[in-house]
Amino acid sequence: MVTAPDLLVQTIWEGLVSGVLYALIALGFVLIFKASGVFNFAQGIMVVFAALTLVGLHEKGVPAFLAVILTLGVMFVLAVTIERVVLRPLVNQPDIILFMATFGITYFLIGFGEAVFGGSPKQMITEQLYLPKGAIDAKILGGFVSFQKIDIAAAIIASIMIAALALFFQYTRIGRALRAVADSHKAALSVGISLNQIWVIVWFTAGIVALITGIMWGARSDVSFALEIVALKALPVLILGGFTSIPGAIVGGLIIGIGEKLGEFYWGPLIGGGIESWLAYFIALGFLLFRPQGLFGDKIIERI
Repeated sequence: MVTAPDLLVQTIWEGLVSGVLYALIALGFVLIFKASGVFNFAQGIMVVFAALTLVGLHEKGVPAFLAVILTLGVMFVLAVTIERVVLRPLVNQPDIILFMATFGITYFLIGFGEAVFGGSPKQMITEQLYLPKGAIDAKILGGFVSFQKIDIAAAIIASIMIAALALFFQYTRIGRALRAVADSHKAALSVGISLNQIWVIVWFTAGIVALITGIMWGARSDVSFALEIVALKALPVLILGGFTSIPGAIVGGLIIGIGEKLGEFYWGPLIGGGIESWLAYFIALGFLLFRPQGLFGDKIIERI
């Protein structure tokens, strides 16, 4: 780190971009967890499904930006369907029932996605969406650091999305209703809050987040079902930040993103590499042992 500070800056930058995208994925989990109290295992496949829908529509001849609008429509229909078919019959059921229901949604979307779009990787339509290509080389600390333009765009778009959603759910009527639903379904119903409406809004918002995430990750690699594994990196992010905290999702994402890049680059060669695939879960395990509620999570106090 001392002998090559420019490489340190390069590594931190790459970790920062990954961390912002992890935070964006985690935000989708947080929104649904706050509305239902259940970890949505399906958020990862929603990222893949949204990206595949966008690319698939464009392959059928639909213009890129019209394909984005139609994909948002598909995610809205998906949100309504999940609320009507899955969530509405399970109101006030134990959390484990809702959690298992998200497993069912996951495997349904995997099978449906493979049947409609196939299982082969696809290229994200970056040029058609006017996402930048190439790199910017800057001289920093005596060396050159390369900033990929797509990474800069991804960091900016993800940051704007996170800030907008945080403000929306913090200062709007829907945000207050969401917090009421998170506290108690029965209490929210007693004051006239519609669980059905809130769940549709939250799942559709998670679908929007999934689409943006799928575009950004797909532009950096490709669009395939392997993105689901990347999306599950949000789990250690949530453990670090707290399952109900939007600021926690941001901080946790940055810690995981930067931490795994530093670990892979500086310590990976010492132990054979591959740190990036498991370091996030190792960090999360440490937090579970010493601070299970996360950095920003509410501390649970039980009176006996």
